[in-house]
Amino acid sequence: MTKKHFVLLFILLSGWALSAQKMPVSYDFGEKYNDRYRYSNLMTIDEDGSGGYILVRAYYQGLILKPKGYLIEHYNSDLELVSEFNYKVKGLDFIDGFFKNGQLNLLFLNYNYDRGEYEYWVHTSPIIAFNFRTVKLLSLSSEEVNNPVDKNYFNRNFSNGFTTSILFDEDKRGFVISTHHKKGKSEKHMIHLFDTALNKKFEFDFSDEIEEKNYAFENVTFSPDLQSIYLVGKAYFKKRRFQVDERKFQYELVKISQFGSQSQSFVDPGKYPEALYPILLNDRLVCVGFYADRKDNRYNGIAYFNLNPSTLDIKSQKYNPFSQQFMDDKFGREDDKDIKNLVFKNVEVTPKEEIFFNAEEYFVTSGLEVTGAGQRVRIERYHHNDIVSVKLDPSGAMVWARNINKTEVTQGDGAYASYSSYCKDGNTYFFICTAAENPQLINNERLIFKQGLSRNRNVFLISLDANGVMDYEKIIDQEEARLPLMVSKPLKDEKDNEMLFYAKRGNKKQLVKVDFN
Repeated sequence: MTKKHFVLLFILLSGWALSAQKMPVSYDFGEKYNDRYRYSNLMTIDEDGSGGYILVRAYYQGLILKPKGYLIEHYNSDLELVSEFNYKVKGLDFIDGFFKNGQLNLLFLNYNYDRGEYEYWVHTSPIIAFNFRTVKLLSLSSEEVNNPVDKNYFNRNFSNGFTTSILFDEDKRGFVISTHHKKGKSEKHMIHLFDTALNKKFEFDFSDEIEEKNYAFENVTFSPDLQSIYLVGKAYFKKRRFQVDERKFQYELVKISQFGSQSQSFVDPGKYPEALYPILLNDRLVCVGFYADRKDNRYNGIAYFNLNPSTLDIKSQKYNPFSQQFMDDKFGREDDKDIKNLVFKNVEVTPKEEIFFNAEEYFVTSGLEVTGAGQRVRIERYHHNDIVSVKLDPSGAMVWARNINKTEVTQGDGAYASYSSYCKDGNTYFFICTAAENPQLINNERLIFKQGLSRNRNVFLISLDANGVMDYEKIIDQEEARLPLMVSKPLKDEKDNEMLFYAKRGNKKQLVKVDFN
């Protein structure tokens, strides 16, 4: 081989090596294990405090699939399955799970027919030798209703008699149980705060505040001492007459302690905030989200409010319209430029107090399908479409907003759809799992990730750098990832810069760990 050819080959190989390592990640596959529960849903995943991991799955059996219990899996730091425990409990509504002080805690809501009341229970056990005991947190007398914890992003039904919200903060230091009960003309709304050691910090009677408005809380954060709650949600007007072009609610921030409550509304003529999220930053409180110029869910930009955490007075606010770059990302040169149905997903704050937050275009459709037996059944389809990512500077000005085009629809377990994100060194990374080999290029300017038809799935990593410049790479090929990843339900380990994913199909399962180099 001539020197010239050798140099050319070296350059080509070097280029290939560089392109093969474009994204700063590596990954490990755990061993594949047989699993006797073909039909299940991952409910929670957490660290075990010793470098390993705890996973909880609800499993279903029978000719007509019904929940039968919970399988708890314990893995070590090498992704090896150490033990399994079958917790045979059924008839309870699972709310959430969390690991604290060596104890696995499973939070349930139960309707007690003998007592005629809703009961909130925590089932708790050490993970060394599983032996669950039950702790009743609180109970409330009520007739049984459909969907008491119904999660509806765009509306809320307060006429059934009983509705409840259970909200954890981002770090799972504590949780709020909000209960709204109506019987005849009598209404009662209570707020209960617990830490994740199951200590009740306080309860507050919020009933005086619901004479004119019903509150559907969506997001929460707590003061460092867990003595104050900051809740954001929709306040639905009850007695006001509305014009056709008015919407029947407004977003409010409510501060609650054992000594009282305060509220701040976000109302500006011609501006409609949506999906606001509270963030406590040292001596200030900010709320970030979206806003619309009209009363439906067609968003026009990013809303930012800077408040005094003691008085809730608004010190400054900004409405950042979506940039032309963002509109080109999403629509290309099309005339229809409506952004709607964005659901807030997560927020990251840098040491410089820059704010990164992400949302997803989410909606539900339904239709009739004919079964093999000739029956017509109504099927609901859950759509997880475009990703919206935004960076704000410490003053709330928008640095950039980008739209990542994708289309996904599922009728079953949403854990395989949607996405997860991770922030590191000013960059934001998005994991998506798709059967498509590559994104499609539309009009030579817009990338779109489509669901694809194959049973096997590729894992793509999409990056946005500090300036909002987008890049992507297929980091795990479907030939390697023979089991699809539950990409929207990872475990984030920010201390070690790792993401842990659960992969499962049928009677096979494994863990996949991704390391950020």
